[in-house]
Amino acid sequence: MPNPLLDIRIGTMVRANLDDPAAYVRQILPLGFESVQPFFWQTLGGKDLSRLAGELREAIGDADVIISSIGVFGNPLENGGSDREVLAAWETVIDNAHLFGTDTVSGFTGRVRGKPLTDSLPRFREVWGRLAKRAADKGVRIAFENCAMDGNWATGDWNIAHNPDAWELMFNELPDDNLGLEWEPCHQLVYLIDPIPQIRKWAPKFFHVHGKDATVRWDVVREHGVFGKHPFVQMRTPGFGDSDWTRVISELRLAGYRGEIDIEGWHDPVYRGDLEITGQVRSLRYLKDCRGGGEFVANPA
Repeated sequence: MPNPLLDIRIGTMVRANLDDPAAYVRQILPLGFESVQPFFWQTLGGKDLSRLAGELREAIGDADVIISSIGVFGNPLENGGSDREVLAAWETVIDNAHLFGTDTVSGFTGRVRGKPLTDSLPRFREVWGRLAKRAADKGVRIAFENCAMDGNWATGDWNIAHNPDAWELMFNELPDDNLGLEWEPCHQLVYLIDPIPQIRKWAPKFFHVHGKDATVRWDVVREHGVFGKHPFVQMRTPGFGDSDWTRVISELRLAGYRGEIDIEGWHDPVYRGDLEITGQVRSLRYLKDCRGGGEFVANPA
C-alpha cells in the first residue's frame, strides 16, 4: 500500500549552478533524502536544462526520490543586465519544468529597488501576470519564496513576498490559482512573527516548503534591541532552531498540505563548512521523526 508518511517528503536543496549537480545528488541520496530541489542563483549559467534534467534523472535512478521543484533566485522586476537574465531564466524554467517531473517553480518576486514595497505592485502585476499565464498554459505552479533578503516595507533589492501584509497585496493584484508561496518559518521568526497561525490561514497557498528555522536571541533583544550591532536572530537548520517542527508538520497535514519540505542549508552559523552535511543529515532525521518517524507502520487488517 502507499506510504502516507511520504505525503510530506523530506529532502534538500541542490545548487544547480554546480559544475556537476548530478554527481552531488549521487553522493547525498544514500543519506536518506526523499526529494531534491535544484536551484539557480539569478541566471542559468549556460546550463542546458534538457541535459541537466536527464543527468538528474539518471543520478536518481530507481530510488524513491523526486524532484520537488526548480528554484530561480534573482530580481525579474528590474531592467539591469542580470535582471533581464533572471527573467529569461524564469521563462526557460517554466517551459522546461516537465522535463524534471515537477509542476512547481519557485523564487523571489523581485522588487523595484530602493522603493517602498507598494511601489513594486504595478510592475509585479505586469511581469507575473504574464508569467502566471505562461505557467498555467503548461500546468506549472509558481511559488514565491518568503525571504526578505534584508529588505523591509520601506526599501529593498530582491523580494516583496516576505510577510503576510505583502501576500494580501500580491494576491489581490493577481488572484491566479497557480500563484502561491514557498514558505518556511525562518523568515517569519526573523520578523518576530509566530509562524503557526500563518499555516492555518495561508496553507492553501503553500506550494512548497523549505526546511529552515531560526533562533531568536532574546537576551540580545533585551540588552541591545533589534537594530544594534549584535544580531538578534540566527538562521538555523531545523532541529537547531526555535520552531517545534512536530507542530509545524502536524498543522501542515491538518491544513491539507501534501508536498515536500526541502532543507535549505548553508545558513546555520554552527553547522556549516565541514559540518554542513552533518547538520543537514541531523535535520533530515529530526524532520522525519517530527513527521511521525522514518518508517510507516500499517494498521492491523
